[in-house]
Amino acid sequence: MAAAAGDDEETAKQRLWDGVLELTKAAQVSGTDPLMWTMQLSATLTSAGVSMPSVELADLLVSHICWSNNHPIAWKFLEKALTIRIVPPMLVLALLSTRVIPSRRRYPVAYRLYMELLKRYAFSLLSLINGRNYHKPVHWECFIDHLRLLAAKSGSLRNSKNISPEALLQLTSAARQVLSPKCKTNSQKQLHAVTAISPMSSASQCLATVRSELWLPIDLYLEDTMDGSQVRATSAVEALTGLVKGLQALNETTWQEAFLGLWTAALRLVQRERNSSEGPVPRIDTCLCMLLSIAILAVVNIIEEDEIMLNGEAEQCSVSQRKNIEQVGKRHQDLISSLQQLDDFEGLLTAPPPVSSLANQAAAKAMFFLSGMSVGSGHLSGMSLNDIPLNCTGNLRHLIVEACIARNVLDTSAYMWPGYVKGRCSPIPRNISGQVPGWSSFMKGSPLTPPMISALVSTPATSLAELERLYEIAVSGTDDEKISAATIFCGASLTRGWSIQEHTGLLITRLLSPAFPTDFSGSESHLIGSAPFLNVILVGVSSIDCVQIFSSHGLVPQLAAALMPICEVFGSYAPTMSWSLNTGEEISSHVVFSNAFTLLLKLWRFDQPPMEHIKGDVTPVGSHLTPDYLLLVHNSQLASYEDSPKNQNKTNKPSRLSYTSPKGPIFMDSFPKLKRWYRKHQECIVSILSGLKPGNPVHGIVEALLNMMFRKINRGQTLASTTSGSSASSASGPDDYSLRLKLPAWDILEAVPFVLDAALTACAHGRLSPREYTTGLKDLADFLPASLATIVSYFSAEVTRGLWKPACMNGTDWPSPAANLAMVEQLIHKILAATGVDVPDLSDGGSSMLTLPLPLAAMVSLTITYKLDRGSERLLNLIGPALSSLGISCPWPCMPIISSLWIQKIKRWSDFLVFSASQTVFHHNHDAIVQLLRVCFAAALGSNSSSVASKGGVGALLGHGFGSNFSGGLSAVAPGILYLRVHRAVRNIMFMIEEIVSLLMNTVKDIANSGLPPEKMEKLKKTKFGMKYGQVSLSAAMSQVKLAASLGASLVCLTGGLSSVQAVFNEILPSWFLSLHGSYPNRQDSGGMGAMLAGYALAYFTVYSGMFAWGADSASVASKRRPKVLQKYLEFVASAIDGKISLGCNKATWRAYVTRYLSLMVSCTPAWMLEVDVEVIKRVSKGLKQWNEEELALALLGISGIGAMGAAAEMIVETGLNFCR
Repeated sequence: MAAAAGDDEETAKQRLWDGVLELTKAAQVSGTDPLMWTMQLSATLTSAGVSMPSVELADLLVSHICWSNNHPIAWKFLEKALTIRIVPPMLVLALLSTRVIPSRRRYPVAYRLYMELLKRYAFSLLSLINGRNYHKPVHWECFIDHLRLLAAKSGSLRNSKNISPEALLQLTSAARQVLSPKCKTNSQKQLHAVTAISPMSSASQCLATVRSELWLPIDLYLEDTMDGSQVRATSAVEALTGLVKGLQALNETTWQEAFLGLWTAALRLVQRERNSSEGPVPRIDTCLCMLLSIAILAVVNIIEEDEIMLNGEAEQCSVSQRKNIEQVGKRHQDLISSLQQLDDFEGLLTAPPPVSSLANQAAAKAMFFLSGMSVGSGHLSGMSLNDIPLNCTGNLRHLIVEACIARNVLDTSAYMWPGYVKGRCSPIPRNISGQVPGWSSFMKGSPLTPPMISALVSTPATSLAELERLYEIAVSGTDDEKISAATIFCGASLTRGWSIQEHTGLLITRLLSPAFPTDFSGSESHLIGSAPFLNVILVGVSSIDCVQIFSSHGLVPQLAAALMPICEVFGSYAPTMSWSLNTGEEISSHVVFSNAFTLLLKLWRFDQPPMEHIKGDVTPVGSHLTPDYLLLVHNSQLASYEDSPKNQNKTNKPSRLSYTSPKGPIFMDSFPKLKRWYRKHQECIVSILSGLKPGNPVHGIVEALLNMMFRKINRGQTLASTTSGSSASSASGPDDYSLRLKLPAWDILEAVPFVLDAALTACAHGRLSPREYTTGLKDLADFLPASLATIVSYFSAEVTRGLWKPACMNGTDWPSPAANLAMVEQLIHKILAATGVDVPDLSDGGSSMLTLPLPLAAMVSLTITYKLDRGSERLLNLIGPALSSLGISCPWPCMPIISSLWIQKIKRWSDFLVFSASQTVFHHNHDAIVQLLRVCFAAALGSNSSSVASKGGVGALLGHGFGSNFSGGLSAVAPGILYLRVHRAVRNIMFMIEEIVSLLMNTVKDIANSGLPPEKMEKLKKTKFGMKYGQVSLSAAMSQVKLAASLGASLVCLTGGLSSVQAVFNEILPSWFLSLHGSYPNRQDSGGMGAMLAGYALAYFTVYSGMFAWGADSASVASKRRPKVLQKYLEFVASAIDGKISLGCNKATWRAYVTRYLSLMVSCTPAWMLEVDVEVIKRVSKGLKQWNEEELALALLGISGIGAMGAAAEMIVETGLNFCR
């Protein structure tokens, strides 16, 4: 009976809906008025007991139209049903989206009608709450997916005057700011006026311009990476990817603008380096690495993310729908547009001389392609492009495009862009040989002859296949072939093989860790037999540019892990065996050890204590790098690679760690002798050297070293007894020291601190002359170059302790700087004054004699004894950063004296050395760094003029680099460049962070006054033009506020790293809000424009800081630190909104801050909210509701995960009821 009753009910329902369909068809045929049809239909459904709005009716009408009855009158019926609410609008839109959007090209009229319905009903709050449970998840998710696809793909939508893609995307992210008139506060009305006047996403700008100020953080980040004294353990690709993604979201720009901002920032970096003065730190290869490898890889990551998202959408849709989803996303098309637009920036595209030939070849490759000739790997059928007469000139855009093609984010259709090829193809001369040495002939099997090796060293590989072929030879070839392959690996493929650079670096680290031979039977380490091969690589990658390239690609941990076994092994063998190189040079275990050890030490600041001299509880950037930390990062990368899915959706390249060593995690305990040295090294730095106990075997080594160093004066035994604390010594004479020093390097290094202490004591007491002492130091460093590390750290520690009498730099005992010192001091004052910094008098008013601390005098005297050849360059690059850091921290005029002495040696480095010496001013005078920061803000915002619209931005902040660009002397240095080079000289990081925040707020005051005196501003507002002026100034002010906030956040991150951002959230911002500020009195009625702008500035500053440090999502390693910090900070915000904490700041400032800060997180960093306790978010949302900020409160709950759904539903119902009233 029950079954029969059920069948009858279903039959009745079917008859009802069949009747509705017949009624609709009849009305359609007869042309019945839509209102009459709706009334008839409503009466029929009501009498049948159907509740409305009706889900079944919505499905029936949409199915009726699509596509057998796609007629105008049918659409009118549907529109009228929506008007009188007999169908739920959002469900109708969801159903239509699954049918209309995939078929929009086939049914353009239906698509236009759908867009009209979308504009009319999608943004109504009532449509979200009226009706019963018709919001089926499957419909909603599909609707959202199609809306996102529509926003990304629709040309009609982009051209629409009524609705924008951004509006649709706001709908999908629940981030709409559509408030009822009753809920809008004055500050929100003002902000709405600003955004209406000055939209951030306008794409209708002049093609030859780019809003460079929006991408200022990228310029600052790239310039900061050029500091050769700093080595990073993580990849710049990851940091740059997060930075571009974050700025694109915060600036609300298209991806075309974001990519163009990245290109122009990286191009400006290269052009600044083209104009820089010569110095000991070459940077052009590092700059080109950032433009043509790091920036390209960041773009690849962004494009891949888009493709993965689209592929995921395709998998979730039906087969018929999947065919209509284009696999190439909007970001890819925007990339193409940005590269096409890049041709308008001709001034930035000039290739530096060292790579102009490569740029010409890239242009020639496109020219040959268009002419129908086949080109591969820079060769045309075995003939080098260098040998073919060309009438075309390439630039950096050609190199960028070639790099993108190599990374599979572009194809050769780029060669057909208008104006891409600006030349013609000349006939190929008959007298050119058919085959020349190069990668093409190498891949065809040509042997590694000297001409071939020379060609491959000077020409970068262009494909991974070429590298893998070379790697096979390096692993399994003859000994000579292995050495040749190692030489090639360290050549142009590493420095300028931008399309395969990270693979080159990874393969080099693998070559430094050769596998244990299966037929090996010796008792020594298998590494010993590879000494010549390993030494070629160690020397080849030791330059500063090479180390920076490894650093930029995040390969330093891999390199350190490969170097440690080499140091452990070769440092444990006495130099009783030697190997002859093809150059005729002989090397011993000491040589291989020294080359590996000095390279390893360049990977962290070995001359400083583990945490340096820190004030303010904030660790300076880079100071956390230690051997243990590098191995920790290495092991973390290895674990991350092993745990990742084998079928990673990486469409364009192998994983960076696909060549990771299979040996597993590595720990310092695996290298007992390195670990012992490191422990002794730290003890030497932090405490005074204690005497050796009688009978210690180190005694003999100390004696032998002193005899070697001072053999010409035969006073070694006397010096040794001074240090040992014992008069006992062997009876051996000075001539047998060479036999006694046939010891492992680790044993010698243990004795070096005692040798240095004895010799320095003898020099201080007159038993050694300064010249004898310096010569002895040089002999020690020549005997075992690795001892330079101990020399540097010992002298640094002794200078810091201040126990030695000063050395008189008079030209008799120690070298005199008098010839250049006055000029150096004058130029330092000139540089800083031109930048806007008043140089204080740093002299102590004491003796006029020129002195240095004795250990520092010894150290600088040692450095100037070296010749400037390639071998010495490796060692000077080890000493240089430590000498500079030590000189900067010593009293005035120590650093000018050091620079003067070096200028006497190498005059062409004068500009660089004077610039380096200027850092000491900022170390000793905090007011100078505050002045410099103030100038940076003024330059970036152009606030030296009387209008906020005056020019500023990147050009004013960073200028054209550093160098003698003006005749007659050193040019002024842009304030941003100066700050990035000198801020590490100031050890009180917390002080600088607090000053940056203070300067940000002072800058906002100036912006609020539009750069005019208060009385003039007030008078102007009272005129008939005041309203117009006020609107324009408000629009410009908001742009300036964002620029100031982005600058402040960038400086904070670059100054103190992750720790400084954590301090901003945990300490600085809460303290600022709790404190009284005289310029913004705490009164309810005092909230003016200045107070509102202050809140907005801090809101942008907060989000910028967090985004720069942690990223907008959870892709970076740094993001793991975010949840704890954000949780604590939002608890503070919630308590302040609840009234549990009494604030000292202006209430208008606080309200503007909270609403803007949370709005930015909703729209730009929604992933952050998933990491915060839901109860805290509920408290914040409740407070927002009390402020009549219902939409923001609802949006905040909407991005906070499943746990917030209940609170969101309650608020929707409550808000809807209030709205209806």
